[in-house]
Amino acid sequence: MPTPLRLYNTLTRSKAEFEPIDARAVRMYVCGPTVYDFAHIGNARPVIVFDVLFRLLRRLYGADHVVYARNVTDVDDKINARAARDFPDLPLNAAIARVTKATSDQFHADVAALGCLPPTHEPRATAHIDEMKALIERLAARGVAYVAEDHVLFSPSAMDALPGAPRYGSLARRSLDEMLAGARVDVAPYKRDPMDFVLWKPSKPNEPSWPSPCGIATAGRPGWHIECSAMSMAELLAPFGGGLACDDPAKNVFDIHGGGVDLVFPHHENEIAQSCCAFGAPRMANVWMHNGFLQVEGEKMSKSLGNFVTINDLLRTEAFGGRSWSGEALRLAMLRTHYRQPIDWTAKALEEAEGTLDRWYDAIGEVEPGEVAPSVEEALSDDLNTPAALAELHRLAHPAVAGLMTVGDTLVGQQPAPAMLKASANLLGLLTQKRSERQAAGLAATAVDRGEVERLVAARTAARLAKNWAESDRLRDALAEIGVVVKDSKDGTTWEIKR
Repeated sequence: MPTPLRLYNTLTRSKAEFEPIDARAVRMYVCGPTVYDFAHIGNARPVIVFDVLFRLLRRLYGADHVVYARNVTDVDDKINARAARDFPDLPLNAAIARVTKATSDQFHADVAALGCLPPTHEPRATAHIDEMKALIERLAARGVAYVAEDHVLFSPSAMDALPGAPRYGSLARRSLDEMLAGARVDVAPYKRDPMDFVLWKPSKPNEPSWPSPCGIATAGRPGWHIECSAMSMAELLAPFGGGLACDDPAKNVFDIHGGGVDLVFPHHENEIAQSCCAFGAPRMANVWMHNGFLQVEGEKMSKSLGNFVTINDLLRTEAFGGRSWSGEALRLAMLRTHYRQPIDWTAKALEEAEGTLDRWYDAIGEVEPGEVAPSVEEALSDDLNTPAALAELHRLAHPAVAGLMTVGDTLVGQQPAPAMLKASANLLGLLTQKRSERQAAGLAATAVDRGEVERLVAARTAARLAKNWAESDRLRDALAEIGVVVKDSKDGTTWEIKR
């Protein structure tokens, strides 16, 4: 029998066996980017973590039975400010369109380089304004939202008095007083209580705007929290008989909601409040998963410290560690730390990741993937224990591992370790190329001529056969000058682009 999937749930502060609401349609929502700037390496962590979970769920339940939605926030104050700064001569809406398209395109290119699969759905906030307004109308009708000075605000204190609603603060495990003490809240005279948060607000002149809900005459735009409530419902509930048109609380829950630990409060807490109060559901998602923080070389990442690094910087410039890095190395370095633990992002870890990938690609050569090692699947099924899974990949890459292997309950003879290594690494989004394809990618990135490389390697091999060590060393140095590393073994000579 396959190992059951166990996941840590932030809501319960415990690890438990995952039981999907419907195994034919396992549903996951993860908070995606706000598209005003290039994604930094901290933004990459949830993208990679939940891509691994997506891959594992597809293996366990079938690729056609997993639905993964990751949103794009394309209406936000930061977007407006960036558009006005970068395109001062354009009308604001035209400038916003420029910023959101360029930033979205770059995000997609960056996460593809990290080896991430596209989500099943990628809703954009501006495409779901009607659903947001419908949610706001329902919240006002249920007495947990109110209109004040052309704003619509949600009242957590009113939520706590609503029968059947969960307690506000249940995800963060803090009381209203504790949350107020630790939060940066907007002080506004129209709020009934400092903890009340915005569902809808009036737009300034020339800003994106839509007709407002709740009878407000002034055009406006949604608050951040209501966007994710509406988009998750639209993508994960409506196709399965629930969503905005359904009053059955049992049908207004999906399986997994993910994001960074920084989103627990207030964003995810407010999502729960809105979604549960709108439809009388006891919870929004059954499992809440959060990845830990990331720091850079032992310090918190910030522009003021000069250690703010984007995915694009790492892939295409020498801004970190004096060189650029492969997307696969970024992914491997990220997965060496368990997703719930804080991670220290260092150049040394990236160097080690590149070296590990070189050895693994040497081990797999040109093989096709075989069976996934049960030990790798078991490690990932234990709350995405990627460090344990990577330890198994190291074991599979060792030349001594090539004999009888156990696959499930069946003993199979001579399962090739390279084929098992490749299949097992693929489950983590690694070793998705062949060695020759990795070489070609390196050549393309460095503009090194393959024909010249192969001519020098062949000449060096001939020199070694003739025991002309001086010529062999000269050719090795010539290859190194153009960025090629040669590796000699009993099976012959291989080469890689130095990264």
